[in-house]
Amino acid sequence: MAEVLAARRGQVTRTGPAPTDLVCDRRSTAGSVSQRACTFCGSRVVLYPIADAVHLVHGPVGCAVYTWDIRGAVSSGPQLHRLSFSTDLRERHVVFGGERQLEECLLELIDKHSPSAAFVYATCIVGVIGDDVEAVCRSVAERTGIPVIPVSSEGFKGTKRDGYTAACRALEQLIGTAPTDGIARASVNLLGDFNLAGEIWIIRDYLQRMGVEVVANLTGDGRVADIRRAHGAGLNLVQCSGSTLELARMMQEKYGTPFRRVSYFGFEDMAEALYGVAEHFRDTTMAERTRELVIEEIQAALPIVQDLRADLEGKRAAIYVGGAFKAISLVKALRTLGMRTVLVGSQTGNAEDYRHLAVLCDPGTVIVDDSNPRELAAFLVEQDVDLFIGGVKERPIAYKLGVAFCDHNHERKIPLEGFVGMVNFAREIHASVTSPVWQFVPRKEQARGTSTFSGKRS
Repeated sequence: MAEVLAARRGQVTRTGPAPTDLVCDRRSTAGSVSQRACTFCGSRVVLYPIADAVHLVHGPVGCAVYTWDIRGAVSSGPQLHRLSFSTDLRERHVVFGGERQLEECLLELIDKHSPSAAFVYATCIVGVIGDDVEAVCRSVAERTGIPVIPVSSEGFKGTKRDGYTAACRALEQLIGTAPTDGIARASVNLLGDFNLAGEIWIIRDYLQRMGVEVVANLTGDGRVADIRRAHGAGLNLVQCSGSTLELARMMQEKYGTPFRRVSYFGFEDMAEALYGVAEHFRDTTMAERTRELVIEEIQAALPIVQDLRADLEGKRAAIYVGGAFKAISLVKALRTLGMRTVLVGSQTGNAEDYRHLAVLCDPGTVIVDDSNPRELAAFLVEQDVDLFIGGVKERPIAYKLGVAFCDHNHERKIPLEGFVGMVNFAREIHASVTSPVWQFVPRKEQARGTSTFSGKRS
């Protein structure tokens, strides 16, 4: 196996006959240049798609720039979320404090844009200088009459996952603040779907055809008014478990709302998600509608996928994504295309997710938690991969090694959820892997001889 830092050896393993026990849920190793993002980034990417709210970054302008339009989250109405507002803290604010600057910015933005709510993100510098963000938010909320919610997301407090927790706590302050009159028994909230490239609209269409009402999107194409009455839904569907599972558990404890972990990626998991909803509500008519919907969609999509599979059979794939639950669906989808996963990892996976991956993947598959560029590059070479699936930070690694790449992170512009999403995925994988461009770039074999890569095929 490729060489890894001594401090990280417990976070890298290979599937085999022995049980796979991977160390996870820990801080990144200092100096390893982790692929993770900071706490502020984690909170921002969860809350950002709420389209009718002001999102104000209380900190240096660089923090706002770093996360501007960070998700491909589209809106069916307001575009306010796409404006990256910042209090632009500078040296004088570090010395004298930035509370006055924050208050003035909030009042100006609320007066100009008339948002339904405002989220204020506290960044590292705010935690250092000690601004009382909560007090400013309370004061402005009283003056303006709208919710002004502080998001405690100072980057030095932890990792991206800690940012997810901060976002869930912010949403908790909104949920339960509006009446639930008129909500149907067969109703759901969509948690952890951020409407990348309009994907949440695909899922809402499926549910509507089944006879299920969607109360609130949390948070893709989200609206403050819907989120405030989300506690009236009969079921929470948690798609990105890393980002919103804590919110689902809070709602179950506080309001008695049950939840199901689901995935909308790939034929198998998409069908299972829809059947699970029908099973939960115990409605025979809904169950029949669901069966007809799944048959209709798969009959339209499967021939296209099977045709593309002919060129992909036997190809080797590597996966490195934010949440391990997403990786599980990707392994299944690649198997549908006849491809073998030889490397899989995530930034925020838990022990249960990694145990599931160990059972699902073929023997010899490398599993990594919270990896870094050098590690990933070494494993891509060692495993001789034909395709790397990741996000914007992984793309350069693949291209430098002459490996086909598929963006499955939140920057993408092509919908990959649902049955139609599986067709889009298959087409993108086929176009990437079979592109003639790879004959004109240095192949990864050349990298094996350099000092950057110490691993050889086991």
